Amino acid sequence: MRYYWDDLPLGLEVVTAARTITEADVVAFAGLSGDYNRLHTDAVYAGQSKFGQRIAHGMLVGSIMSGLNTRTVLNQCLEPSILGLLEMSYRFAKPTFVGDTIKVRILVTGRRLASDASRGVVEFERQGINQNGETVCVCSVKMLVACRAQQSNEHIAEA
Repeated sequence: MRYYWDDLPLGLEVVTAARTITEADVVAFAGLSGDYNRLHTDAVYAGQSKFGQRIAHGMLVGSIMSGLNTRTVLNQCLEPSILGLLEMSYRFAKPTFVGDTIKVRILVTGRRLASDASRGVVEFERQGINQNGETVCVCSVKMLVACRAQQSNEHIAEA
């Protein structure tokens, strides 16, 4: 099955499976990103901070949220129609710790046709929610997505 812009009503909501953030995730992300900030890597230093323990990198949490999104039926069916990623921004509402389990609530928060009516812009809000029901991270995403009419027109043009 393939989804198009037309198939994404305002208010559509999907919740992903959950995933626990591990020590290995934090260590691997520090190595991959080069971000060895002591709040992430130094247990003694972080223990004396206002957080009381090491915190996961914000972008690690964002990356895990992105990965959980890709596993949804919504994303898998929409992927062939995605023409481009236009914007992505993050807001980190609360710290995330090793051992926290995150799921993502995905909402369609905006949609409009583009100047070329064969495509539309969809705005998603992805909310990273921990095991306590607290929102720890919010990611706003704008994507350019093909419209169903474009698919029909492509078949006509090929005939």
